Amino acid sequence: MFGGIPFEHFASAGGAFGGGRGGGPSKDIDTTKLYETLGVSKNADEKEIKKAYRKLSRVHHPDKGGDEHKFKEVNAAYEILSDSEKRKAYDKYGLEGVSEDGSATSGGEDLFSMFFGGGRKGKQSGSRKGPALNHPLKVSLEDLYNGKTVKLAVNRKVIVGDVDECRKCDGRGVVMEVRQLGPGMIQQMQRTCGECGGQGNSAQTKSMRKVLEVHIDKGMKNSEKITFRNMGDEVPNMEPGDINFVIQEKDHHLFKRKGADLLVTKSVSINQALCGFSWKITHLDGRQILVKTKSGEVIKPEMKTTEAVPFVKIVPDEGMPSHGNPFIKGNLYILFRVRFPNDNELSSAQIKALKEILPDPDIEEEYDENEVEVVGMSHGDLRHFGKGGAASSGDAAYDSDEENGNEGKAVQCQQS
Repeated sequence: MFGGIPFEHFASAGGAFGGGRGGGPSKDIDTTKLYETLGVSKNADEKEIKKAYRKLSRVHHPDKGGDEHKFKEVNAAYEILSDSEKRKAYDKYGLEGVSEDGSATSGGEDLFSMFFGGGRKGKQSGSRKGPALNHPLKVSLEDLYNGKTVKLAVNRKVIVGDVDECRKCDGRGVVMEVRQLGPGMIQQMQRTCGECGGQGNSAQTKSMRKVLEVHIDKGMKNSEKITFRNMGDEVPNMEPGDINFVIQEKDHHLFKRKGADLLVTKSVSINQALCGFSWKITHLDGRQILVKTKSGEVIKPEMKTTEAVPFVKIVPDEGMPSHGNPFIKGNLYILFRVRFPNDNELSSAQIKALKEILPDPDIEEEYDENEVEVVGMSHGDLRHFGKGGAASSGDAAYDSDEENGNEGKAVQCQQS
């Protein structure tokens, strides 16, 4: 990147940074300068904006004799208008919508900290915010179901004494480097000041211990954040960042969770699947619920759909509470696995009794032993389907019997 501050003349035009963020932009906020920089209308589409940028970047490129400051403006205007979210923020709030203190965009901070952060005196865009600190917080499924408050101690850096301006970068946070590429060719680059780490200022800090009460709401999900505003490390001339506690949901021995629904797996015997069963579960809030089949209810090994899927039943309203509305709960899904007897586990008397009791018994096929071959079965794995035959042995070459005396030799391909 090149040195200098683009848009500094934009900021002074009609109070471009002074509008309110309430129901809409102030009448003094300029929302056309970036479009004028690229020479396109406000309703230009992405292709028009990209085409204009490519043309202007070639014309104003410093290596080709163009104006350096204009080149930076063209690049910055394109970076904002080519991003749909940044463009919406700019159209509504002007440059304020994409500056460090605006919350309308996620990438605006990096862009404008480069141009305005710790920049020329009188040209700063306002209070910037320090980096956020993220701390993982492992939480059990029980605590996410019932809610919980925990006290956690954190260490944060606070400024001690006065803040001094960095002498190496004169408070800009960046320094310029000029490299000789060849005869009559130079490259000018901007990099972060190593003396102050890009802050433009330096100060002594000390570590302070702070105890925070972290409220885990009912129904919170994995990766959700519990934020403490402005409780991060203090940085010179910046608003302290936030401290975020990031929920990390622990695995549960019985329940699996997805959204507000819970899932448990229940293994039943054929007897239980056909004749019924009862199952007592200790729920996440300590309640004991009894899951019981109705008279005549049959648990099947799988559902008959286009694909074989496990057989599932639902207990309504016994899932997780919804975050923000804990009175509405998800469902409890029960995935069934039907256990079949192992080979030779049933006696002849049991098999005979089952044939008499169960519907659709087998009817013996009539066949002639001299004409019909009787075969048995062994265990199989569908993942190996299609891998049988000679291909499974790994033999890629075969002997070819020829009449010219080449018996026993592998066939070779002639190469030209």
